[in-house]
Amino acid sequence: MISLLIAFGLLIVGYILYGRLVERTFAPDDRETPAIAVNDGVDCVPMKTWKAYLVQLLNIAGTGPIFGALMGAEFGPVVFIWIVAGSILGGAVHDYMTGMISSRHGGESIAELSGIYLGKTSKWIMRVFSVVLLVLVGTVFVTSPATLVASLTPGYLGKTFWIIVILVYYTVATIVPIDKLIGRLYPVFGAILIIMAAGILGCLAFSGRYTVPEFSFANMSTDGKEVWPYMFVTVACGAVSGFHATQSPMIAKCIKHERDGRRVFYGAMISEAVIALVWAAAGVAFYETSGALSEAISSLGPSGVAYEISFGMMGKIGGILAVIGVVVCPITSGDTAFRSARLVLAEWFGMNQKKLSSRLVITLPLLAVGAVLTGLDFDVLWRYFSWSNQTLAMVALWVATAYLVTNGKTRLQTLLTAIPATFMTAVSMTYILMADEGLKLGAGIGYPIGAAIAVCLFCIYVVLSEKHRRKV
Repeated sequence: MISLLIAFGLLIVGYILYGRLVERTFAPDDRETPAIAVNDGVDCVPMKTWKAYLVQLLNIAGTGPIFGALMGAEFGPVVFIWIVAGSILGGAVHDYMTGMISSRHGGESIAELSGIYLGKTSKWIMRVFSVVLLVLVGTVFVTSPATLVASLTPGYLGKTFWIIVILVYYTVATIVPIDKLIGRLYPVFGAILIIMAAGILGCLAFSGRYTVPEFSFANMSTDGKEVWPYMFVTVACGAVSGFHATQSPMIAKCIKHERDGRRVFYGAMISEAVIALVWAAAGVAFYETSGALSEAISSLGPSGVAYEISFGMMGKIGGILAVIGVVVCPITSGDTAFRSARLVLAEWFGMNQKKLSSRLVITLPLLAVGAVLTGLDFDVLWRYFSWSNQTLAMVALWVATAYLVTNGKTRLQTLLTAIPATFMTAVSMTYILMADEGLKLGAGIGYPIGAAIAVCLFCIYVVLSEKHRRKV
C-alpha cells in the first residue's frame, strides 16, 4: 500500500511541477478561445472550468483506466511505473498540447493540425485514421457497457437490447448542443466515477482484507508475459492515449481562457491515472496474484472481473454504485467519440454544423457502421483499437513537437514532446511488427526495426528543427 500512496504522491507532484513546466513552455495568453470567438451554440460553447474538466475526464476515461489497467496488472507491479511515468511525462503532455494547439487554431481536430504542422499528406492520412479510430472507440464503448448491464438485468433485456438503447443515446448526444446534454449530465457522472474509485480505494486501505503488493525489483515477475511493447499498448488511457487527441480539441472549443488549459487537460489526465492505479491495485489485491487475475480475465472478461471486484469489495450497495461507474465511463467516452468523428468529417467536407439536418447526415451513417461492428469479438476490437490508439498518440506528439519548433521554442523545450513522441513511435511500430494482428515477426526482428524507426524520426526532428532555427 505504501508503494501505491507514493505513486499517488508522484502524480500530484507531477501535476504541480511538470505540468507548470509544460504550461510555461506553451505560454498561454489572453487571446480569445473558440468558445468566445466563435460561440456557435452547438460545439463552441463556453463552459465553466470545473465543468470542462469533468467533461474532459469522462471523455478520456472510458473503459481504458479500468479494463486497460486490469489487463495491464497482469504484467505485475511494473504497470505502476508505466501509469505514473507515462501519465506525467507523456499522456498529460500529449493531452495538454493537443488541446491548447487546437484552441489556437479555432478548435480544429488533430487531423487538421497534422496537415498544418506535418504536411498535406499527413492530414489526409489522419482524417481517415482518426475517423476509423473514433468509430472503433465508439463501438468498443457500446459493447462493453451493454455486456455489463445485461448481466445485471433480466434475461429478456439482453446485450442486444442494451446495445440499441446505448446507440439511441449516442445519436442524441452526438447531435444536440454540447451544453444541453453532455454539459448537464457529466458533472453527475463525474461524481459517480470519483465516488466509485474512492470506494474501491477505501476498501483497499481500510478493510484489512486485501494486500496491495509493494513495488520492488524483487517482485517484478510478469508470469512469462512479454512487457515490451505489449504492456505499453494494453494500458493506454491510464498512461498515454491517442484517443485523447480526438477529445481534447472538442473541449478546446469550450474553455473560456487559455490559462484554464493545465487544469482541464493536464489535470484530467492525471486524474485518469489515479483511477487506473486504483483499478490496477484492486485487480492484483482482489485475486492476490497477477497470474490469478490473468485467469479471471480469460474466463470472465474485463467487464466480468470489474463486476466481481466491485461487488466482492464493496458489498451490494457500494458494488452497484461501482458498477454504475464502470458502465458510465465507457458510455461517456463512446458518445463523444462519435461526436468527435462527426466534427472531423464536418471539417473534411466543409459542412457547417449549425443546422440539425447537417449533423444528422453525418451522425446516422457513423452510428450504423458502429452498430454493424458490435457483432465483432470484443477482444479483436480492443486489440485493433489499442494499436491504432497508440499510433495516433505518436502522431499527435510529433504534431506538438513541430508546433513548438515552428514557434521558436528552445531545443530543451521541444524535447518535452519529442522524447515521448520517440518512445511512442518505438512502442507502436514494434507492436505492429510483432503482434498477432500485425506482421507476427519475432522479437529478434521487431525490436531492432521498431527502435530504428524511432531513432530515424528523432534524427529527422533534430535536423529539421536545426534548419528552422537557422532560418529564424
